[in-house]
Amino acid sequence: MSLNTLTKFETFYLNIKANRWYWLFSIFCRLTLAFAFIIAGMIKILGERFASGLSINHPMGAYLEALHQTGYYYTFIGIAQVVAAILLIIPRTVTLGALLYFPIIINIWLLSFSLRFEGSFLTSPLMVLANLYLLVWNYDRLKYILPFNSFSSYGILEKPTKYNNKFPFIFFTGVIITVGLTVLLAQFGYDAMPRNSLSDCKKQFKNTKNEVAGYKFCECIHNNGKPLDECLEEFEKSKK
Repeated sequence: MSLNTLTKFETFYLNIKANRWYWLFSIFCRLTLAFAFIIAGMIKILGERFASGLSINHPMGAYLEALHQTGYYYTFIGIAQVVAAILLIIPRTVTLGALLYFPIIINIWLLSFSLRFEGSFLTSPLMVLANLYLLVWNYDRLKYILPFNSFSSYGILEKPTKYNNKFPFIFFTGVIITVGLTVLLAQFGYDAMPRNSLSDCKKQFKNTKNEVAGYKFCECIHNNGKPLDECLEEFEKSKK
């Protein structure tokens, strides 16, 4: 990144840090991300299987059951999630919390999309984006470990004595559009979703031209316990 580009970015960044609405949005991201990981982490620490109602025939159910059987590794993941959440809540440790949170949520996002898991198919990409926002928000701290040849020497920013209250319509419009597109992808992005149960899976195909092929796909997942890719391959061959 050139010095000129970096300087323009940092000028933009300083304006963002001085705006009350961006600051409030960073707090919202911190608290919602922390809440999600405290719940998920405590389930693991207490030794309960995450999404315990999900059948082991389901691809994600099989994964979670195997993960649950790893013992202290399963507990370790829960501890890491809770620690990341606590670090996000404490203002002085937000940057460290965002750094710890990021690889965990990226893994959850990729896992959710690869197995088309309804439980986090919608939330995980939004959590990744919220985490990225926090990392950018804390750029003044992160810049010292980034591979830039040079950067401005304004140091770590203090909380402004007076915030700019101008509402960033373009930014929040982008947030709403992003959430909407994510919802649309979750609902209509794929021809076949395993869903969390056989009945829910079959509902997506009811009264459609691919009802027969869809029902076979659902039975392939929930009754036969076959891998998702294998069931999807059979569905593609059978659908009209």
